[in-house]
Amino acid sequence: MSRQLHLGAFLMESGHHVAAWRSPDVPERAGLDFGLYRQVAQTAERALFDAVFVADSVAVEEGPGAERISRSARFEPLTLLSALAAVTERIGLIATVTATYNEPYHVARKFASLDHLSGGRAGWNLVTSDNAAEAGNFGRDQHVGHDYRYARAEEFLQVVQGLWDGWADDAFVNDRASGLYYRPEARRVLAHEGRHFKVRGPLNVARSPQGQPVIVQAGASEAGRSLAARSAELVFTAQPTLAAAQAFYADLKGRAEAAGRSREAIKILPGAYVIVGESRAEAEDKQAALQALIDPAAAVGLVSRMIGNFDLSGYPLDEPPPELPLTDSGQRSRQQLLTHLARDGRLTLRQLAMKVAGGRGHLSIVGSAADVADVLQDGFEQGGADGFNLMPPTLPGGLDDFARLVVPELQRRGLFRTRYEGRTLREHLGLARPAWRGAAA
Repeated sequence: MSRQLHLGAFLMESGHHVAAWRSPDVPERAGLDFGLYRQVAQTAERALFDAVFVADSVAVEEGPGAERISRSARFEPLTLLSALAAVTERIGLIATVTATYNEPYHVARKFASLDHLSGGRAGWNLVTSDNAAEAGNFGRDQHVGHDYRYARAEEFLQVVQGLWDGWADDAFVNDRASGLYYRPEARRVLAHEGRHFKVRGPLNVARSPQGQPVIVQAGASEAGRSLAARSAELVFTAQPTLAAAQAFYADLKGRAEAAGRSREAIKILPGAYVIVGESRAEAEDKQAALQALIDPAAAVGLVSRMIGNFDLSGYPLDEPPPELPLTDSGQRSRQQLLTHLARDGRLTLRQLAMKVAGGRGHLSIVGSAADVADVLQDGFEQGGADGFNLMPPTLPGGLDDFARLVVPELQRRGLFRTRYEGRTLREHLGLARPAWRGAAA
């Protein structure tokens, strides 16, 4: 079979457009509507997506325009995905959990449990928290600095993976006749002592169906790329153009090889904000209707948060955005992306806010099924992606449209599967199952 692209469905409450919650096509209180999540997860599974993905933050939105952005009422992602595991069969289930305001044992246990509950479909998106408001919920007056967050994340991941290797695959023999429940030689005590953590182990969950859940990472700063190249198996990234995607793809694959890994051991899925219609005109009308619902305060608030947690609400809307110092609390890669986007496009603050209100700095495509498939095919075949993480503008309609119109077009071109070949997320992605490292340790 020829190389085929991978698709993730990035589920964000009402949808990715900042004004999606105001659309009459979106259910009220969508972030707490399990019926909606069940519907969209099953839609993505029928369309043969590799996975659904749920982002997270452990604080409500703060700052300018926060009361106008629908991100303060939503499910905790592992709870949500555990429920979705019971109403789906094949699709992968990926959740964001921060390494900054959690402990490794808790995270390892929860994801191992999700992998068992789902029959091997779990993935962990490791992040370092770019929402400065999270600090106040965990005994801190200020957010942890960028470099410290990544140093902690490196060790956090090491501990979690060590805990996942606490038991061999065949450790639990359940021998009723002899009374032996597990083989003691198949048990590994981690006994980790490092700069940030002291964790004994082992985990009180058996080794999971995938050996380990899939490790996902989304950072694109220097520290983020370095961590991903050594450890990530799936990378989500924001690359608004083919040239940017190609540069990121080549850089990260090269770093993975330099770290002694195969280029195929890491899959790269840029985000893709897609509005598709039966015709290009219909898609453009859908986009225009959403843009008309934008509250300027909400759009500027979104940019303030994404550009590094700087309050831009007091700056003139019809002048260029101000020069900003390097963020220490937010995403440096996203700050750089938005800064270049404004500078290269000679955008005012208003224009920048309107431009990122949907795609949030990711690749944005508005057009017919053929238009969308052309762009995705170019990125996939010209060294920019192994697939895409779809960002529907609204839910459920944006995902329904993509599944109904774009997926068949990709299949017709031989670019996307027509049935699931495997049952686990690793099998969907073509990733090897890790061998148990306990004996060597």
